[in-house]
Amino acid sequence: QVQLVESGGGLVQPGGSLRLSCAASGIIVSRSAMGWYRQAPGKQRDLVAIIAINGITNYAASVKGRFTISRENAKNTVYLQMNSLLPEDTAVYYCNAGGTYYTAGIYWGQGTQVTVSS
Repeated sequence: QVQLVESGGGLVQPGGSLRLSCAASGIIVSRSAMGWYRQAPGKQRDLVAIIAINGITNYAASVKGRFTISRENAKNTVYLQMNSLLPEDTAVYYCNAGGTYYTAGIYWGQGTQVTVSS
């Protein structure tokens, strides 16, 4: 059974930083494309960042240069480092696994709330 457990969300001021973690079990993060998605109230869930099996990464245009996705194979965990946060980054952030570089997988975490506000 695949489980993805996100953590690290919270309230942060504009310009601040957060690091989200996605601890995986039942799936090996180095053998799956792993992604972070986000969903703001009233909006669809959109891709934020993805890391392919070969380590290639891709980012939404709105976060490029501010966010970094990475994985730590020894801990079977994927991270999303978020810097220079903006109010429009406020959303529930979800970890995703089991897909490809181009499509989301069927496995989702429960989500973690990120709120950027002064």
